[in-house]
Amino acid sequence: MRTKRVLSAVIAGLAALSLAACTGGGAGTTPEVSSDVKGLSGEITFQTWSLKGDRFSPYFEKLIKDFETANPGVKIKWIDQPGDGYEDKILQQANSGELPDVINLPPEFAYKLAQVDQLMDLKAADAKTLDLYVEGASKAYEYPEIEGTYGYAWYLGTDLNWYNTKMLKDAGVDIDKLPTTLDELFEMASKVAKETNGKIKMISDVPRTGTLSAAGVEIYKDGKFVFNTPEAVKVVERYKKAYEDGAMPAEALNADYLGNKTLYLSGKTAWTTGAAGFASDMAKDAPTLVADTVVTPRIGHPPLFIQGISVAKNTKNPEVALAFAKYLTNTENQVEFVKLAQGFFPGTKEANANPDSFTSVIESELQKQATEKAAAAMDEATPEYPIQFTYDMDTYLKQQMALAVKGEISIQEALDKAVDYANKNLAK
Repeated sequence: MRTKRVLSAVIAGLAALSLAACTGGGAGTTPEVSSDVKGLSGEITFQTWSLKGDRFSPYFEKLIKDFETANPGVKIKWIDQPGDGYEDKILQQANSGELPDVINLPPEFAYKLAQVDQLMDLKAADAKTLDLYVEGASKAYEYPEIEGTYGYAWYLGTDLNWYNTKMLKDAGVDIDKLPTTLDELFEMASKVAKETNGKIKMISDVPRTGTLSAAGVEIYKDGKFVFNTPEAVKVVERYKKAYEDGAMPAEALNADYLGNKTLYLSGKTAWTTGAAGFASDMAKDAPTLVADTVVTPRIGHPPLFIQGISVAKNTKNPEVALAFAKYLTNTENQVEFVKLAQGFFPGTKEANANPDSFTSVIESELQKQATEKAAAAMDEATPEYPIQFTYDMDTYLKQQMALAVKGEISIQEALDKAVDYANKNLAK
C-alpha cells in the first residue's frame, strides 16, 4: 500500500491551496445523517484505487448490484483510478467539485481533504458504527487539530521478511538461523557479500522513516520532525557499511530505483520486505522463486498499512453515501474482499476475531504461512510514518540517505538536512 504514494508535491500543494480558497478551509458542519435509513434513493459515485480487473471486478459488480436490489431507488456508478498519480487525481477532483461520494483513501490522502473540509466527519454522522472497526486503523483517520474521524478501515496489512534460501545456502548461510535483529541481518548481509565476492546481495533499499521507526527511532514529536538523533545515525551506519561491503546493489541508490521487491523477484537480492500478499505476486511474476522462499516476522516494530473508505462532505445524497460506505466495509463484505486480496486483513474487529473465515480459502502454503505471521503482528502494528510526512519529504530523505550511504556527505548532515527540509515544509 505505501508504494502507492505517488503524489506530485508541487501540484498537490497548489491544489490544496486552491481547495482552501474555495472551501474557506477549516472544519465546518457535517450534514446530519440518520444511522437507520429506510427507503434510500438517489445516485452516488463510488471510486476505488487500481482495483478494476479480472480479480476484483466481479466482486464489486455483485456488491453494488446487491445494494441496489435491496434499495431500488439507489443507483451507484463505480469508477476506478489507476495506481500512478492517484493523490493528484483526488485533489483535482476535489478542486473542481467532482469528488466522488464514496472514495477509497489511505489515511494520508484523506488528511489532505480533511484539512480543507472536503470529507464527512463519520464520528459526527454515526459514532456507534466506528466502534465496529479496528481501533488502531480508525485512529489513523483522526488528525491533529481536526475534530472527527474521516475514514472506515477497509483492508489492512503489515510487512514481513522474505528470504531466498537457495541464494543464502550458496553463500554458506544456515537458513535455520535467520536474523531476528537488525544487527544480525546486516552481519549476515556483509558475510554473504564477502563469501560470494559481492555476487549475492541482501540489502536493497536506503533507510526511510519506516526503517528508522521500526528500529525505535522517534520520528515526530511536539509538532516537529526529530529523526536526526544518534540512534538514527547508528541505523544509517549499518546501511553505509553494507554498501561498502558490497552487500547493496548500486541501483538501490539511483533516482529511478524500482524498489526492493522488484530486485528480489528478478533474483538480484536474497532478502526483501513486503506484505503477506507478496506471496501471490511471487507466484504470478516469479513462480520459480516460491519453493526457495521462506517468510519470517518483520524485524523491529511492525508497520500498519491501511486502506479505508471515506465519504465526501458535499455529497448530494449523504444518507445513500454513508449507508453504502458502511455496507461496503461491513464484516461480511470485508471478509469476502480479503479472500480475494489474500495476505491482507479486514478492517472490522469481528472479522479479525475469526481469521479462519478468510484464510481457509488460501491454497498456497507460503501464502498461509505469511498470513499467519502477519496476523500475529497486527495487534502491535502501527502506521510507519506520521501523517504529516509527505511524499515530497520522503523523496528528499531518500536523496540524502543515498548521498550518506555512498559517503558523499556525513550521515548526521544527511539527517539534519532531511529533518530541516521536512520541518520547513511542514510549517508551510
